[in-house]
Amino acid sequence: MRRRAALSIAVLLTAVALVTAGCGSSSSKAASADTTAAPVTVHLGYFPNITHATAILGVEKGIFAKDLGTDKLATSTFNAGPAATEALLSGAIDATYIGPSPTVNAWAKSKAVTIVSGATSGGAALVVKPAITSAAQLKGKKIASPQLGNTQDVALRYWLKQQGLKTDTSGGGDVSIVPQENSQTLDAFKSGSIDGAWVPEPWATRLVQEGAGSVLVNEKDLWPGGQFVTTHLIVRTDFLKKHPETVKRLLQGQIDANDYVNAHPDEAMTLVNAAIGKLTGKTLKDATVKAAWANLTFTDDPAVASLTASAKHAEDIGLLKAVDLTGIYDLGPLNTLLKKAGEPPVKSS
Repeated sequence: MRRRAALSIAVLLTAVALVTAGCGSSSSKAASADTTAAPVTVHLGYFPNITHATAILGVEKGIFAKDLGTDKLATSTFNAGPAATEALLSGAIDATYIGPSPTVNAWAKSKAVTIVSGATSGGAALVVKPAITSAAQLKGKKIASPQLGNTQDVALRYWLKQQGLKTDTSGGGDVSIVPQENSQTLDAFKSGSIDGAWVPEPWATRLVQEGAGSVLVNEKDLWPGGQFVTTHLIVRTDFLKKHPETVKRLLQGQIDANDYVNAHPDEAMTLVNAAIGKLTGKTLKDATVKAAWANLTFTDDPAVASLTASAKHAEDIGLLKAVDLTGIYDLGPLNTLLKKAGEPPVKSS
């Protein structure tokens, strides 16, 4: 539910790729100490939607502010991944919660970003009209995705290819794929001008609840253990190198916020929905939040394998050109903190 601006094919062709080995790294890029003893202001970005619940709760409950200690927190919200990565690369923000596709796009441009933690896994589905009960029935149908080349768009096109159905970037082929804003998708689905959509939460739930749709494919069923990255935390690499201790304190906030989300789900749902209302001017229905929440896993694990596999899928469908992702992860600081807390480390590959 994010990253709505359309990407050009030229950008997409340099956006993402598979790294078959060495994508994750357990060794830290950070120096052993910050280069300055003065308090640092961390400019943190996030999106006003439930897949960014960890960030929202961490801000609203003051968890980040507390864990940052003498360092300060400043926040910015974004509605699309490209805007967030542009702010990060320009130095307007230092870290942001974001989805995988815009992260890889930013990496492809300059290798100036680093993934330091996961935040959310799961929460995407192909929702269709109830009369459609098999992949074969999608032939000749019109299906929406959030954005050409985004995470859900790649998942849809790759899955269709696995079912023997052809697609192309102009909306032709056996199944016509229409990339568009999720809010537009909901209206189009309700009016009958599209037959389904592969979308993230809460839009998948809204298509079911408000559009009387049926889930044909729950994406978690396509991944080992049902885990695939939806939202992770990235930092500007030079900020990580200059202020490693500050990044560690930010990561402590990530861990504590996720722990709180998982320990107090009812309170978290209420608080996150209220914050979304404050930021966007409109809250979600409680029933929508509850149903969508059940499809999400809030975890510090960035599901490294799913990112590299998604990149391979994008390459296999001929949509994106390969780029070396070696070094995009630095999970050393996170694992140090998890070990200290008695929690299992996350995998770096």
